Amino acid sequence: MRVKLSVNLNAVAVLRNRRNLPWPSVENMGRIALAAGAAGLTVHPRPDERHIRFSDLQDIRFLINRTFPTAELNIEGYPSETFLSFAEKYADQITLVPDDPTQSTSDHGWDFANNAEFLAPIVRRLKEKKIRVSLFSDPVPDGLDIAKAIGSDRVEFYTGLYGGAFEDRQKQNDELDKLVFAAQKAKQLHLGINAGHDLTITNISALVNKIPWLNEVSIGHGLIADALEYGMHNTVQRFIQLLK
Repeated sequence: MRVKLSVNLNAVAVLRNRRNLPWPSVENMGRIALAAGAAGLTVHPRPDERHIRFSDLQDIRFLINRTFPTAELNIEGYPSETFLSFAEKYADQITLVPDDPTQSTSDHGWDFANNAEFLAPIVRRLKEKKIRVSLFSDPVPDGLDIAKAIGSDRVEFYTGLYGGAFEDRQKQNDELDKLVFAAQKAKQLHLGINAGHDLTITNISALVNKIPWLNEVSIGHGLIADALEYGMHNTVQRFIQLLK
């Protein structure tokens, strides 16, 4: 099974939003990524719309429907009613994250034990609409049985500690071991596994080699940084080669 690549477009939106102008186009960069072979696109609209705007969701959905009908749109976010009302209209997969609105980026997973009652009806609501549900998770086995019990299809493991240890090989190996241990538990529970945060061209191979049963990786900042040097098309293809 080849690990699928979902390209996170948030960083493109950050650059666009520096000016009140329509470029760079989030939709067009998504088009290039999908044409290069990405399996899907990921966006995370936040309440203040500081990067992805809720109006972007319809444009990206139309792009996929018109030109790349086998691709998927993964929408991440905290499950406020505003977020859900937009996301459930456009997403193939919704990744629920426990972010505070003021956070600059997602940096921790759900406390499943303390949030099960909150999450269960939301998961049920989305699944009734035939939307795949993934819950953002720390790379630990604790609580994965609860994620499964409340109906989640997948978990997305936070890989920020692994990706952030790029200057300390031993720490990076230790963080990778934690990810593998958690992924083994998820596999036993028949939970699908996604992964994302600070994944790059230099650290993705080790992750995929150790966890070949990963379903999908969502990569944004590192991929867009490379795209500034090598172009979006070439960069996406480089990542895809490493995911085979």
